[in-house]
Amino acid sequence: MKTLSLDLPAMYGDHHVMDVRRLLLEVDGVKEVYASSGFQVVEVAYDGRKTTAEEVKAPLEEAGYLGEFDLPVEQSVPATEQKEGAFFRHTEAYAETKNTVGFRQKVRYQRSPLWPCPGMGALKPAALSVEEETKDGQK
Repeated sequence: MKTLSLDLPAMYGDHHVMDVRRLLLEVDGVKEVYASSGFQVVEVAYDGRKTTAEEVKAPLEEAGYLGEFDLPVEQSVPATEQKEGAFFRHTEAYAETKNTVGFRQKVRYQRSPLWPCPGMGALKPAALSVEEETKDGQK
C-alpha cells in the first residue's frame, strides 16, 4: 500500500471534498481518501500494483483541483488608468436605504457561470416535469 499526499489549493469548500473523494475513489486501486478543505490537502492510500501516482492525479488535474487557484486582485492603480486587464468594482449608495452600500463586480467567465469552482461545470436548466408544465400553462 502506497500513500500520496497532495496540496489542492482549489479545494476550499466541503462540496469540493465530496467531489475529490468521488473522483479518487473511482480510480481502480485507491483504497482510502482523506481530504480536508481546511488544510487544502488530500491523502490517498492506493495499491501500487493496480495504479500509479500519475493515474491518481489525472482526474484531479482534469477537474481543475491541481495547480494555482487564480482570483482577480484589485490593483493599487485605478482601473481607469490601467491599460490591460482592468478590474472594476461598482459601488452604489441609495438615499432610500440610508447606510446600506451595495457592491457589484464583473467576474470573467471561466468554467462556471457563478465562480471559477473546480468540479462544477456550467449549469444547465432542468427540464420541467409534465405537472410543472401544466401548472405554468406552458404545455
